[in-house]
Amino acid sequence: VQLQASGGGLVEAGDSLSLSCAASGITFSRYTMGWFRQAPGKEREFVAAIRSTGHRYYADSVKGRFTISRDNTQKTVYLQMNSLRPEDTAVYYCAADERLILSSIRDGDQYDYWGQGTLVTVSS
Repeated sequence: VQLQASGGGLVEAGDSLSLSCAASGITFSRYTMGWFRQAPGKEREFVAAIRSTGHRYYADSVKGRFTISRDNTQKTVYLQMNSLRPEDTAVYYCAADERLILSSIRDGDQYDYWGQGTLVTVSS
């Protein structure tokens, strides 16, 4: 199983950025896909997730600014980030799990597979 995240970079506050995570080795359409982030000196936190049904879930801190989507034919999950803020600076990770229950969707410890992370830096 491989999750390959990409799209990170250095942007200014208010800018937009789109992350991608390409999966291989899994039956992608069956999996809940999540995005998490970890800022320097902080714990990993949930950002967004999308279930195999297409239902989406967001952290309050990104709701209305970020959009998660998936393309099952491309086996890729996306994170469109708008109105970026300096506090969005972090390494962003994608994760996958096939049997995740709804109550665990924000718990990174419940995801089986993780990508390598992509750095997003937002300057003020």
